[in-house]
Amino acid sequence: MRYLPLSTDDRAEMLGKIGAGDINDLFADVPPHALLKELVDLPLHMTEMEVEKNFNAFAAKNVAAGSVPFFVGAGAYKHHVPSSVDYQIQRGEYLTAYTPYQPEISQGTLQTLYEFQTQVAQITGMDVANASMYDGSTGCGEAALMARRVTKKKKILLSGNLHPHYIDVVKSATKYTDDVVITNDPTVNNTESLLDQVDAETSCVIVQNPDFFGNLNDYTEFAAALQEQKILLIIVTTEIVALGAIKSPGEMGADIVVGEGQSIGNGLNYGGPYVGLFATRQKYVRQMPGRLCGETKDADGTRGYVLTLSTREQHIRREKATSNICTNAGLCTLAFTIHMTLLGEKGFRQLAKINHAGAVKLRNKLQNVNGLTFLNKTFFNEFTVRLNKDAAEVVEALVEHDVIAGVPASRLYPDNDELKNDLIIAVTETTSEEDMEVLVAELQEVLNA
Repeated sequence: MRYLPLSTDDRAEMLGKIGAGDINDLFADVPPHALLKELVDLPLHMTEMEVEKNFNAFAAKNVAAGSVPFFVGAGAYKHHVPSSVDYQIQRGEYLTAYTPYQPEISQGTLQTLYEFQTQVAQITGMDVANASMYDGSTGCGEAALMARRVTKKKKILLSGNLHPHYIDVVKSATKYTDDVVITNDPTVNNTESLLDQVDAETSCVIVQNPDFFGNLNDYTEFAAALQEQKILLIIVTTEIVALGAIKSPGEMGADIVVGEGQSIGNGLNYGGPYVGLFATRQKYVRQMPGRLCGETKDADGTRGYVLTLSTREQHIRREKATSNICTNAGLCTLAFTIHMTLLGEKGFRQLAKINHAGAVKLRNKLQNVNGLTFLNKTFFNEFTVRLNKDAAEVVEALVEHDVIAGVPASRLYPDNDELKNDLIIAVTETTSEEDMEVLVAELQEVLNA
């Protein structure tokens, strides 16, 4: 059934109103050589059932993450999301206005954002968190810009083991500013020395923990050394479940914490939408990007929720705004909050223990594989191994055996020959022991063929 919102007379009236003779007049500025001479090679029309059949056929060409042993991580992780999360996010209490400018009709949205902020502040060990960023990588770019506002300095130092996508976003965010971005080379064995590279012009140092290759670090002494020089430490966490087991960034002395919250309440979703976590110290709250929801009381003393700080460019002159990203991932934050509430502190810590234990178990099993070397001394649920063959080719070979073995480092570092044999492997609570046995057996066969 075709959907025709406008009749021929409707269209003629609209075209006449703007002084166009026909629809082609609207494309007069397009060079003739750029216009198609004939229709594209697509069916002119299909029934709904035919469309569904076609798209199902396309979808069947994909190997779904849950259909085979799956060890992909590197910033996006397959965790179990309880069905109760999907049920709860559809409840009417949360179906309030798109954006909560009128608190009296947006209490459901505002309260969930307030609870989300509280949870993020607690797990990161920070004083205050905002109502989310677009995702972790854009939050990282915003953190770099915030450090410039706080310190009035313009040199940004990036760890080589920061996720390459986050590095790219920081560079994009500062492309048209006079900030100087210094990026180290990646070091799988975690040997970079950042403190030797800071100077009087450094506004911040951005590190990741666990880092891109899975290494764990305690930045407590590093943070203290930076504070003496009035340099901000920004700690990024792409696997937020890790904070249920390791020392929080706030305990280490971080000034700003950026995280990707996808692991809680949100599926892989082909890469998005995700949810950026952003937290900082109380003294920097007025420089924090995005929204901040607060609790208050109305004239009758009833508890209520409002937007406390919201200095985005929608609300203030662009040059005065703390953020020009006009999105907080509201539905994703709601899913995060509900899942975290279901877990509670005990459940969150238990989930982290299960993830780490699974990674340890797989590491022990892989020790028996010839042609494989471990590169990590420490890890949470993800580690890097060096193979005796090109890792990308090994991954492709294993896909033919219905195993998705991980992320070849060369996928994100295509020009770094030193990393071409390195494979990043992640384990979550969804990884069964049978999955591990299959990976070990198939790796053994491919590496020693």
